[in-house]
Amino acid sequence: MQQVKSGDTVKVHYHGKLTDGTTFDSSEGREPLEFEVGAGMMIPGFDSGVLGMIVGEKKTISIPAEEAYGPVQDEMLMEFPIDRFPPDMKPEVGMTLNMSNGQGQQFPVVIAEVKEDAVILDANHPLAGKELIFDIEMVEIAGGSSLIIMP
Repeated sequence: MQQVKSGDTVKVHYHGKLTDGTTFDSSEGREPLEFEVGAGMMIPGFDSGVLGMIVGEKKTISIPAEEAYGPVQDEMLMEFPIDRFPPDMKPEVGMTLNMSNGQGQQFPVVIAEVKEDAVILDANHPLAGKELIFDIEMVEIAGGSSLIIMP
């Protein structure tokens, strides 16, 4: 049986959870996720987690934060003057906002703290600093000239 190796294009069904069991993403009800193994399309721990799998195989992998979205970075926390918010907006902890950088690119931030004259915005990835657990089912492996599809 063909095993997944770097450079293969694979299709997987997955269920992503946090260590407390909270689901953060799943392919349930959707087409399987397709990606090229080792091409940098996935977080490193997911990429390496599918290596050696065969079609039809199911497994659970735990990915430490360092092999997922990295640790929480303090430099991604920024203080923003509260008077720069629209007057009709009441900033609240947990609220997601979009900011733009000097090049016009938009990126999401979450309000981490509301002070009297400023808010602390967190631009870390929402899954930064978290261990991720994935239940994976290998559906298809396309490598070289062969294609294997699960019946």
